[in-house]
Amino acid sequence: MVLGRGTHLLAGALIVTCMVLIGPSAPSGAPFARPLPVEAVRDVVPNRVMTWNICNPCEESNADRAAEIATYAPQVIGLQEACVRDVERIREYLENHYGLIYHVEYGMVLRNWGRCGGVPWSPGAFGQAVLSAAPMTDLVNVEYPEGGSEDRGYMAVTTAVGGRPVRVFNTHLAQRRQEAVRADQTGVLAADVARHDRAIVLGDFNAVPNAPELAGIWGLAADTDPQCHPSPTGDCKPTTDWHSKFDYIFLRGIVPLEHRVHPTPHSDHHLLHTDLDTAQVGIPAGSAGDPESRRSTPPAPDLRGMPSLLGLQLVRCNSRSWKVQCR
Repeated sequence: MVLGRGTHLLAGALIVTCMVLIGPSAPSGAPFARPLPVEAVRDVVPNRVMTWNICNPCEESNADRAAEIATYAPQVIGLQEACVRDVERIREYLENHYGLIYHVEYGMVLRNWGRCGGVPWSPGAFGQAVLSAAPMTDLVNVEYPEGGSEDRGYMAVTTAVGGRPVRVFNTHLAQRRQEAVRADQTGVLAADVARHDRAIVLGDFNAVPNAPELAGIWGLAADTDPQCHPSPTGDCKPTTDWHSKFDYIFLRGIVPLEHRVHPTPHSDHHLLHTDLDTAQVGIPAGSAGDPESRRSTPPAPDLRGMPSLLGLQLVRCNSRSWKVQCR
């Protein structure tokens, strides 16, 4: 059968329309998983956690993102700027090409076609995600009362790291030049972290270590790099293409062993991962047993009542999700 010129034009128009509706988060290139470097691990490292802002919308291949994760194979990965559709594809690549099976929980804060594609009447969901080789429980998803130029929030789950249960947080704070907004956000986050003697806080904080808005987090937890702290003498490795440290793995009551920062061509943020000794109980930062706390005056503030002090309340949206609201 010979198709007329009009039919060809109609077919072309439909193809273009489908490409527009798919949106910017569709993967570009690399339809097949790439081989891993020879030094890549071959199975999940049970005491390793990672944080990575995967950059959206950056038109990166989810196959390449999966290969980056598979190279280091952490037990837990916190992703920021994550679209649900991208994360699902990353999980498929990890399982089908590298034999790495991960559970997933989401902390989505908005639906945005510009970020995550989809269709105009149902854009893709955007926010945080946590992948874990072990099952996760007690999901909490909190949207900050003020996101700044874009909605932001944090999520938290309980899962196993190094064979022991631990509370894991994953957040993405407001963009640069919004210091006051980030200060409010860290107050909300710190109030939840303070409830746990053992916690891992992953995320893109969009702030350098000595930024005043991070003081509440530093009062509760230490960076996985023992040389990195908020004082001017701290030696913190950059985690972004513009040579700033914005990405953190904060540890509360958990002992770090070894950490690495890996630049990648697939995001403007580097991969940051750390191996932990979860069997050894560390001293939570800001507690009475913390040497830094004993040397500092005044003592670290008790942030457990922070939401009330800020005039906020946690409202249960459903059995698995919470949202902060102003009173």
